[in-house]
This record gives sequence, C-alpha cells and structure tokens, in this order.
Amino acid sequence: MILKKTFSFAFLLLICSINAQTKVASIFNNNMVLQQNSEVAIWGTDAPNRQIIVKANWGESKTIKTDNNGKWKIFIKTTKAGGPYKIEIKGSESISLTNVLLGEVWLCSGQSNMEMPIKGFAGQPINGSNEAILKSKNPNIRLFNVKKSFSETPLDSVVGIWEEANPTSVSNFSAVAYFYGKILHENLQVPIGLINSSFGGTRVEAWSEETSLKTKQIELGIQEKKVVTLEKNSPSGLFNAMISPLIPYTIKGVIWYQGESNRNNANQYSALFKNMINDWREKWNIGEFPFYFVQIAPFEYGKKQEAAFLREAQLNAYQTSKNTGMAVTLDVGDVTFIHPPEKEIVSKRLALWALSKNYGFEGVSYSGPIYKSIVIDQDKITVNFSEAQNGVTSFGKELTNFTIAGADKVFYPAKATIEKGKLIVFSENVKNPVAVRYGWENFFNGTLFNLAGLPASSFRSDNWDN
Repeated sequence: MILKKTFSFAFLLLICSINAQTKVASIFNNNMVLQQNSEVAIWGTDAPNRQIIVKANWGESKTIKTDNNGKWKIFIKTTKAGGPYKIEIKGSESISLTNVLLGEVWLCSGQSNMEMPIKGFAGQPINGSNEAILKSKNPNIRLFNVKKSFSETPLDSVVGIWEEANPTSVSNFSAVAYFYGKILHENLQVPIGLINSSFGGTRVEAWSEETSLKTKQIELGIQEKKVVTLEKNSPSGLFNAMISPLIPYTIKGVIWYQGESNRNNANQYSALFKNMINDWREKWNIGEFPFYFVQIAPFEYGKKQEAAFLREAQLNAYQTSKNTGMAVTLDVGDVTFIHPPEKEIVSKRLALWALSKNYGFEGVSYSGPIYKSIVIDQDKITVNFSEAQNGVTSFGKELTNFTIAGADKVFYPAKATIEKGKLIVFSENVKNPVAVRYGWENFFNGTLFNLAGLPASSFRSDNWDN
C-alpha cells in the first residue's frame, strides 16, 4: 500500500515536471521597452519551487524560486536608455526576449478619444493623419495595444504584442498616445514605449479597482446597482481585464483621456477620478507617478450643461491631486463630432506637462490660465488667474461665452475686454454683479489664452447648484 502511494506521488511529480512550462506575463515579449534607470519588475509562472534565472545582457542577472503556486516575480536594475538588448529567462525551459530597448514607458488609457486610431473612426478623421502615418517608421518608438476586454475578476494576462512604429502599426494605434510618444522622442532622443489600454464609451467606475471603488461609493452615498449582465461599464470590469494584468510593469507615468461618459454624475466624478488615480499608484507601488489627463472638449450634448460641470470636476481633480496635470481643449472641440480631429494638439499639450515636470525643460509653459479670484468694482468684474504670468490674451479673437449675475443668480451674456493682460467682464443688464462664468455650456469655441497660446479652462466664480 505504501509502495503504491509512493509510486502514485512519484508519477504525479513526473507529470507535473513534464507539463511544467516557463512563462512570462503577456506584457513581456520581443520589441518591448523597459523603463530606464530603475528597477523593473518581470514576472511569470513555472513549476512550484523551481529556480528561475533572469539574465539581461546590459549586465544584470538575478535568481529566484517560484512559490508553492508556481508564481515568480523578480526586479532587475536597468541602465540608461539604449539597446537593443536581450533577456534570457531560464527555468523548466528557456525563454529569450530580443530587441529589447531601455527608455521611457507611458501607459495611455481612457475611453474613445484615447482609443481613436490615427487612421480615424468611420467618417471621423484625424487632422494630418496620412502624413503622420507616412513618416512614422521609427524603431525607437514601440507600441503595445491591449485588446479590449472586461472581466468580473482580475485577470493575469492581456492580449497584445510590442511592435516597432511603422505605417501599419501606427495607423491602428491611439492617435493621442502615438503623437505624445513621438513628441517625447523628438525632445528626449531616447526610446519610447507606449501601452494603449483604452475602451470607447466607458465610465471611470469601470477602470477602478473593486475594493477601493466600493469604499469610495459608500463614502459618497452612491447606491450601486446590482450587475445582472457583465458588460464594459460594469464596475471594475475594465480594471480587472485591461489594467490589473499590466501591474506592476514599470512605467514612467500615465496619460488619460476620459470623462464624457460620466457627464450624468459630474458632481461625483472628481472624487471617483482621484480615487482611481490614487488606487493605481498604490497598486503599482512605484510612488506618485505623473498622471496627466485631457479635459473633455466642447461638444453639443444637449440642453443640460453637464459637460461644463464635468470639466469643472476635472479641474478640481487637477487642483487637489499631487503630480497631476490637465490639458485643456476648449479651442479644438467639434460641434458635430465628440472626437475632435486635432489630436496632435492635444498630445502636444500633454507632452508639455511631462517635458516640463519630469524631463527638466525649464522655462516652458505647460498649463493654460486657471481661475483664481475676482475683484468687483461697481459694474465690472476683474478676473485673476494663475498660470498666466504675463496676463491673458485672445490673440485677436472676439472674447465670447462670458456671463455674469447679480445676487438674484440670473446670468446674462457679458462683454469682456483685456486691459494690460487683465480680463474685465461686464453687462449692461447687471449693475451689481457678484459672479462670473466662462464657457459654462456644452459647446463653444474657447477664446481665452495665456501668452504661451494655451487655453483657459472654463470656470465660474460661484458655487451655485445650477
């Protein structure tokens, strides 16, 4: 009987040995970019208690054993930008990852305005797309497209491969992400890795981790609806399938373009968005990495001014969160398309944040004017801004989309002028103004900028309910 049990156990071990296979997480494959000058995580699976050797030919080698479940994770040091390099992983089997570069890695996420490829959507173009695609061949820019998916529980892997930038790969890649990476590469002259994990028509709740999301919803008094059928906007569904499997792939930071789908709960968006940012940072465990996002562009959603309140929520998230930045797009909206075609302009504004805040480009403006305070003098309101050191300008455009109100809280269209860089707003219908608003509607064309040409966010000096 003892002999039979011993034989059975030995046979089981033999079967496990035969079936053992050394694997790395799906984000690791040929052509990838690893974050330079850091300790990068590499992980995978093999037989339980198996020795794993990871050797990189820039001079790093580490050894670790898998745990009782066959999982392993190791951190290896990277050097300054360069390559191509090779990484050998040896366990039950050997894996060779080739054409690996060291450089700057950014995660690019959000909904359809991030997802939108350079080739455009049906009937909706990206300005300058054909020339950008034509000139896109660059082995120092690498792209990883995460296949769209959602899940009720956190997954271990995503579907996607790393590709060098070329007309074929770029045409199908996020326009905002590609242009952002291209601008970084031109200015930094180091390899750039871009991970695009985006899904159109999605809410911030779907991108949030389950435990922290539920805690925040309880805090906000949100009654969560029971999920009957799992779909892309199920709470945490996208985090589980498209973000969790990427953690803890070492990144420099995140760029984000989302918000349109949360217009109906703008009053909660700021808290939910900040919670998501903080939770991602906690899960990655690499500090408060930069998180730069796009304020949604003007679009004619309907009669309710939901978009104005959502933009305000995004502005609040920027002003109350560490190491974040907001790219304003009030001058590039399209009344007929929710997807503005000027994606390269959006990317340039995101890149200004990174170049200035993370890459040492001093003296460069990165933010448009941000409302600070008002001064009331009889029937005129003077508006003060931060991020406008030398004042504001309209660059010759007529200043439009200003309103002011008195104590009765009734807003009237107002005229605006700029005197020595100061914005002054007034209306013949309001003799004793107490509040001013700019761009407080769904669609309009922004006309207010700082001298660097960066547009001001829509704003209001009041905190009234409507």
